[in-house]
Amino acid sequence: MEKYNELKTFAIKKFIKSFDYAGRGIYQLVKREQNARIHLLATVFVIIAGVLIGLNRYEWMVICIVVGMVWSAEAFNTAVEKLVDMISAERCPQAGLVKDIAAGGVLICALAAFIIAMLVFVPHLSIFLNYLSDT
Repeated sequence: MEKYNELKTFAIKKFIKSFDYAGRGIYQLVKREQNARIHLLATVFVIIAGVLIGLNRYEWMVICIVVGMVWSAEAFNTAVEKLVDMISAERCPQAGLVKDIAAGGVLICALAAFIIAMLVFVPHLSIFLNYLSDT
């Protein structure tokens, strides 16, 4: 039983430590990558706009999913770029192609997020604009 508790404690400590590593990774992503800082500004803007407009629970769920999708894509893209740079120090067409494809994945996610944001926010904005024109 004692060995089981030691293994369980070790696993819990390791699990908790994994959050520290992930947090450091997110910090480095934002610190080192210009596009991540752009995503951060967009995220803050969307959150503020959502609060001001008064998004409902389902709209927030969709916004959270697409924001997470874009952030995940950016993190994976950055990881792929760093790995390719580490493996291929010299210019290589295949390495460039891998990096371009990874960046394309971020663009696909960002475009989908933009379309979803328009679908969520535009109806609220049109109601607001109608209200302003009536007063």
